[in-house]
Amino acid sequence: MIPRDIALLRSPGSPALSPDGSTAVVPVLRPDLEADEYTGSLWVVPVDGSAPARRLTRGHRDTSPAWSPDGRWIAFVRAEPKGRPQLHVVEAGGGEPVRLTDAPLGVSEPRFSPDGTRIAYLARVPEEGRYVEGGDAAGEPPRHITTFRYRADGIGFLRDRRQHLFVLDLPADPSPGGLPTPVALTGGDLDVSGHRWLPDGEHLVVVGAVHDGREEDLLENALLVVARRTPEDADTVLEPDAPRQLTDAGTSTLSVQTVEPSPDGSTLWLLASDMGPSRRAFVASQTGLFSLDLDPAPGSPEPLPVAQRHTDAEDVDLVAGVLAVTADRVLVADQRRGSVVLAALPADGSGSLRTVLDGNVVVQHAVATTDGATAVAVVATPDSAGDLVALRLADHATTWLTDLSAELRETGRTHLPREAHATAPDGHPVHGWVAVPDADRFGAGPHPTVLMIHGGPYAQYTHALFDEVQTLVGAGYAVVLGNPRGSAGYGASHGRAIQRAFGTVDADDVLALLDHVLADPTLALDAERVGVMGGSYGGYLTAWLTTRTDRFTAAIVERGFLDPVSFVGSSDIGWFFGLEYLGDVDTPEAAAALAAQSPMAQVHRVRTPTLVIHSEQDWRCPVEQGQRWFVELKRRGVEAELLLFPGEGHELTRSGRPAHRVARFEHVLAWWARHLPVTTP
Repeated sequence: MIPRDIALLRSPGSPALSPDGSTAVVPVLRPDLEADEYTGSLWVVPVDGSAPARRLTRGHRDTSPAWSPDGRWIAFVRAEPKGRPQLHVVEAGGGEPVRLTDAPLGVSEPRFSPDGTRIAYLARVPEEGRYVEGGDAAGEPPRHITTFRYRADGIGFLRDRRQHLFVLDLPADPSPGGLPTPVALTGGDLDVSGHRWLPDGEHLVVVGAVHDGREEDLLENALLVVARRTPEDADTVLEPDAPRQLTDAGTSTLSVQTVEPSPDGSTLWLLASDMGPSRRAFVASQTGLFSLDLDPAPGSPEPLPVAQRHTDAEDVDLVAGVLAVTADRVLVADQRRGSVVLAALPADGSGSLRTVLDGNVVVQHAVATTDGATAVAVVATPDSAGDLVALRLADHATTWLTDLSAELRETGRTHLPREAHATAPDGHPVHGWVAVPDADRFGAGPHPTVLMIHGGPYAQYTHALFDEVQTLVGAGYAVVLGNPRGSAGYGASHGRAIQRAFGTVDADDVLALLDHVLADPTLALDAERVGVMGGSYGGYLTAWLTTRTDRFTAAIVERGFLDPVSFVGSSDIGWFFGLEYLGDVDTPEAAAALAAQSPMAQVHRVRTPTLVIHSEQDWRCPVEQGQRWFVELKRRGVEAELLLFPGEGHELTRSGRPAHRVARFEHVLAWWARHLPVTTP
């Protein structure tokens, strides 16, 4: 790839199935370099593969489709250029979409009621006088903050724009003009998410935190039943505790990410992580599949049983958000050694997970027909950023319905990495990949090499096509990347191995993988010309390695977690992340242990030329982390540069403005061209 090839990346979102299961509608987005936004439309795809995809809408950015139970309507969210997303409906056969909302901060996640007459959605509700379009934000009243949780990267301040649940009646014949009256189902000092209709059509279940201590722990564990309200109720005041709890949030230690009811309404299936007795034990807390018996009925005040776990807490780590429930099975996505496979559990809770879609795949979304005959998934592979796949669940036969990365592959600028397996000094196996540039373009080598380190740390590099790797290889660099201890996808003990031990076995693992690949004569890599780069935790480990060795010709430290002390007071997750992973400073011994894991405490050792990249609105790893690293290097005479992106947050490389993503690639390549020049025949 070259930097501007990001415009050829097509990213399918979560699909929706027609009631008869014959057709899927899927949003497809791409980085639009001209508009400097992400644009895209809804596409209709026959599930049997009998016809190519057909474009349904032509909006600026259309996402989040939901099909009405009678098959007539598709609800979706449309955002105009630089605008806020609003709820629309369009006839499934095509036509002019009709807007149904005018929410001041936009809406998300429309869902039809079982009878198709109402649509529930989420919307953030601003405090009076705040977030006024065209208003003077600097002239707003001060924010009086009394809790740890008050802002989030990519969103901003939270407490003055809570996310609530709304419902509106779908007009019998929607037409442009007057908008239906939305009715708030939740209110007050409460954020809700993950709403689902129960089959009775009178109640919805949502996820929220209502327990004492919710501002000091990581639990989102209350499953709340919300009763139906009508437009006549729109002006009545909601009590802050209006939702009724299905679980005892005061005793549960689960943090729930996703909820889905069974078709008959007897069971709620949950994707959740157990935060342990401290309620903050998030380190390698693997997401599992749980069930909760909905008997007695939602209106009953009787307490309900504790949720039952159906997956192994040590070996199975599911992807939050991928959960499809049919009459006879439950589908989930399981992270396994760089893959994300689709697996099924019998709906009666018996047995164990059985893989139904395997291989070098990364499942990103999945839906299924109620009868359990067919599933449709979005799947990425080594040569695809994501495609729609139909899966016959009886025999696991697959039909690939789209080829959205064809245009990118046709450039001839994509490369398939090969897997690599190394052994750390203590005997631990290390898994990763290496990608090598074309010999026809760049000769037989030896090639300059870049060691790339992922963020998290509890995340994983996968088999999916990765623009970072493709762009570096396209410029003539070999790229080595892997999943050291601390990563996800290899079991809980693998993930917990670096708790209170950042910069120890994780550093050993990435260096072992690098040395193994450099020693392979078939790859023709230049062991004397090696760079290192990483973002977030990868920025941490990159910086840490430069405090321990001078072997790297140059480094790129991006959005780095560099000083665990200042991180506590500046990051949106600082009040728990570093404290749980690295420790506190409450005793001299603890302070010494923390300093022994801190790049900033060891910065005087660095001699490696370093490019620091950071975003000005990064609240996950705040910009002060990168600024201080740059200054500390600069004042010690180390070659250092600082590249700051205005208006961007922590997700710049994945969802930042397209122009900024291209500019970042150009700066990265220019840095490596200066320090690791590529020779061509």
